[in-house]
Amino acid sequence: MLFTELGLSEPILRAINEQGYTTPTPIQAQSIPAVLNGGDLLAAAQTGTGKTAGFTLPILQRLSTATNRPMGNHKPIRALILTPTRELAAQVHESVATYSKYTSLTATVIFGGVGANPQIRAIQKGLDILVATPGRLLDLMQQGCISLKHVEILVLDEADRMLDMGFLRDIKKVLAALPKTRQNLLFSATFSKDIKALADTLLDSPALIEVARSNSTNEAITQKIHPVDRNGKHPLLTHLIKTNQWKQVLVFTRTKHGANKLVTQLEKDGISSMAIHGNKSQSARTKALSEFKEGKIIALVATDIAARGIDIDQLPHVVNYELPNVPEDYVHRIGRTGRAGSNGEAVSLVCVDENQLLKDIEKLIKQTLPREIVAGFEPDPRAVAQPIQLRSAQPPRGGQSKPRSHNAPRTNAGPGQSRPSGNQNGNSNAPNGEQRRRNPAPRKPQGRTGA
Repeated sequence: MLFTELGLSEPILRAINEQGYTTPTPIQAQSIPAVLNGGDLLAAAQTGTGKTAGFTLPILQRLSTATNRPMGNHKPIRALILTPTRELAAQVHESVATYSKYTSLTATVIFGGVGANPQIRAIQKGLDILVATPGRLLDLMQQGCISLKHVEILVLDEADRMLDMGFLRDIKKVLAALPKTRQNLLFSATFSKDIKALADTLLDSPALIEVARSNSTNEAITQKIHPVDRNGKHPLLTHLIKTNQWKQVLVFTRTKHGANKLVTQLEKDGISSMAIHGNKSQSARTKALSEFKEGKIIALVATDIAARGIDIDQLPHVVNYELPNVPEDYVHRIGRTGRAGSNGEAVSLVCVDENQLLKDIEKLIKQTLPREIVAGFEPDPRAVAQPIQLRSAQPPRGGQSKPRSHNAPRTNAGPGQSRPSGNQNGNSNAPNGEQRRRNPAPRKPQGRTGA
């Protein structure tokens, strides 16, 4: 199947062609017809499947070809796309901007962590599509800067993440401001119980799409474990980068402090590095990601939430400097490499303290990862495990709500994978700004393949 067979208009197809895409990914091939049909959609698609363009393309098609389409200034917001984090909001907005290039549709993105005045001015000019994080959206709604009474299409992107981060109460408030009759599109990594409960209250006879098996890892990713003493991790990482002449590696730590410390150590070793986490300013996160993508730094050290939405073509290496406390996060992490048909390598430096975490990961992904001891970094067989402080679980904010009903026909139905944006960021632990993480419960994995 080709994009030309999906019922998209010439201006949108021209933008797709400029990005070098001709064939849709499975999620795109299914979701684009479903959205074009006007019905509600519940889609389970992991990161890497090209789902962003899977909903942005048909939304652009529907809005640009509507017979009652408003023109001129002060256009009402007709499509609202909610994402859990700032970096994802920026990424989705870039996808919208890329594929609406040859249409007259306008869009903007709003999120916390930056000044609101430029965002308010963009909204006041009138726009067709608003991409937003829940916190900043509610802030501007309460100030009377945003009206959602003309919204025709609502998208909840990475809905599982929004629930994990405690945004359910905010979502309920947004739903209360929307028209009863609208099209709802819900995208999630998997159909968890919480997602099904949300879908039951939000969607009307939705089309159902599921792409990629839950908790699976990409076969294009080579995974290996390097057993090492806890104090040998930093020297081993330096050794791997220099010996293998790695030019671009995304390194994961569990904490913001650990990320900062590792950057300092790597810099002393002559390895250009920067950290990205919740204590970094918006400009610092944007700069770090930009320089990493441009090859100006070798190592980008990130915490889990901060790395959410990092989408880099052909990222060759991911290193788990510390294993995640939540097994599903391992799948999220290594899913940053091996994208869009390219091969990737995921290396985990595991000390005795993390043996149980490793067992939990292997149980989740249903495979035993190969161990490879690096000469000169052999772990001490007498080493005794020390307890790892895990993230404290807190109850999620709010409960399930019963959103307003609406009418929409059912259908079955996902182009090109959206490019990453410079405005990428995130938080971990006690995040600030938009990252209102209240319930750090285990998360469902994602992996993106892109068109």
